[in-house]
Amino acid sequence: MRRLPIYFLIDVSESMVGEPIELVQEGMSSIIKELRTDPYALETVYISIIAFAGKTQKITPLIELSNFYAPKLPIGGGTSLGIALDFLMNDIDTAIQKTTMEQKGDWKPIIFLFTDGNPTDRVDSVFERWNQKYRSKTNLVAISLGDNTDARLLGRITDNVLMLKNTDAESFKKFFKWVTASIKTTSVSVSATSDDGLHLAPITNGYLSKIDLEKYTNSNIDENFAVILGKCQATKRPYLIKYQKRLAPSEFSDFVKNVLEYKLVGAYPIDNNYFDLSEAVKSSKTINTAELNGFPNCPCCGNPYGFSHCGCGNVMCTGEAEVNRCPWCNIEARFSAGTGSLNITRTRG
Repeated sequence: MRRLPIYFLIDVSESMVGEPIELVQEGMSSIIKELRTDPYALETVYISIIAFAGKTQKITPLIELSNFYAPKLPIGGGTSLGIALDFLMNDIDTAIQKTTMEQKGDWKPIIFLFTDGNPTDRVDSVFERWNQKYRSKTNLVAISLGDNTDARLLGRITDNVLMLKNTDAESFKKFFKWVTASIKTTSVSVSATSDDGLHLAPITNGYLSKIDLEKYTNSNIDENFAVILGKCQATKRPYLIKYQKRLAPSEFSDFVKNVLEYKLVGAYPIDNNYFDLSEAVKSSKTINTAELNGFPNCPCCGNPYGFSHCGCGNVMCTGEAEVNRCPWCNIEARFSAGTGSLNITRTRG
C-alpha cells in the first residue's frame, strides 16, 4: 500500500508558551482521533511531527495512523525556520519511499507548517534549495497562528499561506477540524483516483483565511511579544514570563492618548529540554522594565517575586527570606525592591 505522508512542522518558540502550545497539543490529538474513524485515512495516512525553535527536533518519525499517538510538544528558544526546513528536506530524502522499477513510492507528502512569528535565522539559501528541489514534489501549507508573521516571507516557499486570525480556543478547534477534513479529502483522492494533488477543505465562517500574496502588506513585524527566561530558586526549573504588546491609555491623556506597553500574559514552567531546542548563541536583545506591565509569582514554587534580577544578568524567583541563592550562578545575595528601571535580556521569541 502506498503511503500518504503528512508532516506537521510546528513552531515551539517561546512566544507559543502557555495557551497557544496547549491548543496545538489538543488539536493534534483531535486530528488523530477523527482520522481514525475514516477508512481511507487509516489505509494511507502516515504522520510525522517535527518541532522547531532555535534548533529542530523530530518528535515522531513517519508512523501509520493506527499506531500514532500525539506526543507532548516542547518549548525552545528562537524561531529558526531555515534550520527547520533544512531538517525537513533531509528527512524527506531518507523517510519517503521513492518509485522504482519494482514498486510505486509514497504519494506526494503534505506539510502543514504552523508558526506564530518570524525567523530568527537566515533563510535565503535554504529557501532556494527548497524551491529548486522539493517544492514541486510536496504540498506545503503554511499557517500563520495570529497576525504576527510575515506572510510574504512564507509565500516565498508556498502559494498556500493561510492565517488563523483569532487564536482563541474556539478558533483553534475549528481550524483543526479544517486540517482534518483536508487530510481526509486528500486520502480519498489518492485512494479513489490516484490524484495526489493538494485538496484542501473549503474555508468557511471567517476564522481562517487564505492570504492574497499579491495584495498582502506586512504591518506587523516582530516585537509583538516580550518573553523573559527565568529560573526557580527552589526547584532549579526554568520558566518563561510572557508579555504581549498592546496600546494602553496614557497617564498624560491630555497630551498623549495611548502608549505602547507590554502587558503580562502569564508565567509558565518549562522543561530543561528547552535548552536542547534553543539556539546556542544567547540573545542580545533587551527590554526596559519600564515597558513591562505586571510581574508574576514564580510558576514553579509560588515564590512571590518571580521577576528578581541577579547581578549575573539572569532572572530568578525570590521569597521572603533575607538572603537568596541564584539558581543560575549559585551566588547568595540580598534582594530588595529597586527604584527606577533597568534593561533585561529577553529571548528571541
